[in-house]
Amino acid sequence: MHFSVEHDLAAAPPAVAALLCDPEFHVRHQLPDLAVPEVVESSTNGDERLLRLRYEYIGSLDPIAKRVIGGKKLTWLQDVKLDAATGRGTITFSAEADPGRLNGSADITVDAAGDDTSRLSIAGDLHVKVPLVGGRAEKAIVPGLVRRFEVMTDALADELKSQP
Repeated sequence: MHFSVEHDLAAAPPAVAALLCDPEFHVRHQLPDLAVPEVVESSTNGDERLLRLRYEYIGSLDPIAKRVIGGKKLTWLQDVKLDAATGRGTITFSAEADPGRLNGSADITVDAAGDDTSRLSIAGDLHVKVPLVGGRAEKAIVPGLVRRFEVMTDALADELKSQP
C-alpha cells in the first residue's frame, strides 16, 4: 500500500540531509507507539550516509496485526541511505522476525524550495504478504506509519529552527 509525506523545512538541503541521518536526532525524539530506537549502524562514505535503526513497537496492536506477528515482539530494521550532495536516497524497513512478510521502502528527496528552505518528500510502499489478511493489515498499518513520519518531520523542523 502506497504512502507519502511532504514537509517544508526552514533550512538548506544539506542541513536537512545531515540531521535526517544523525543517529542522535533519532534517539532524542520519541515517535508514537515506538520505543527509543537502537542505533545499529551509522556510517559516512563521502557524501553517502547510512543510518540503520532497530525499532520496537510498544503500542497496542489490532487483532489483524497480532495475527500477522503471532504474539512475538514487533521489531524491525530501518535503513536510511542518503546522498547528502544530491538529496536523494531511500528508507527501507523490514520486520526482523520475518522480513519477507512485512517490509517496505520509500524514496527520499530533499530539494531546495527557496532561499534556505527545503522540501522533504518521502514516498513508498508497505507490503504485508500474508494470505487473506495482508491487504487489510496494510490499510491498518499505513496510517500509523504516515503519522510517525509526520512526527519525525515536525521534529526535524523544530530542531532545524533551533540551530544557529
